[in-house]
Amino acid sequence: MRRVQSYWLGRKRYAEAHELQRELVESRQAGHIGDTLLLLEHPAVVTLGRGAKLENVLLDAEARAERGIDLESAGRGGDVTYHAPGQLVAYPIFDLKPDRCDVRRYVRDLAEVMIRTAATYGISAGTMSGQIGAWVDLDAKAAWPGEETARRPGKLGAIGVRISRWVTMHGFALNVSTDLAGFGAIVPCGIADKPVASLESLGVTTPSLAEVADVAERHFAAVFDATVEREKVPEGW
Repeated sequence: MRRVQSYWLGRKRYAEAHELQRELVESRQAGHIGDTLLLLEHPAVVTLGRGAKLENVLLDAEARAERGIDLESAGRGGDVTYHAPGQLVAYPIFDLKPDRCDVRRYVRDLAEVMIRTAATYGISAGTMSGQIGAWVDLDAKAAWPGEETARRPGKLGAIGVRISRWVTMHGFALNVSTDLAGFGAIVPCGIADKPVASLESLGVTTPSLAEVADVAERHFAAVFDATVEREKVPEGW
């Protein structure tokens, strides 16, 4: 069984969290640390994946500055994403060797953590072929009907990863109480014809993000067959 050290970082700017991830990935690859899970939220930021199309960023630099939205290159796979307060972000720094060296399985596992977390709050989510992330039917929030019969699919959580020498970086972003109007700054993940959802927009009485982080942590343990232990955040993080 894996042993994972988990840290709740609270709110942290994207650039700082990205640099911390990079340092932890190097340490994990060198064997200096074990599997690590960062749980946090970001101030408003638009991030550009390796496949990002700039036309999917709908606000120019002046408009972003007026709204206090940063713009950062992420180095992960995927297109354009938006992070903001009220969104639970999970960054696993996991070594997938020796038994989980399967990128598709890893992405499915991240989606499953979000699906189980949503289910804890009475929201039934699922996956859609060709569309990475966790999805809900806005007309059937208590029972995901499957992608073929979902009437109004909405994206509840996004996934973007980078894996180097089988050590993971980046992860998922689950909308809890995020102000969904902020997604108007982008075409989320390049998908223009489907809306974004949050637990709050689906009628969940908004839990604190720290509480949702605790719930997600438990589901990480189950999905990854791991013991997850919350640790005190080291100075300098």
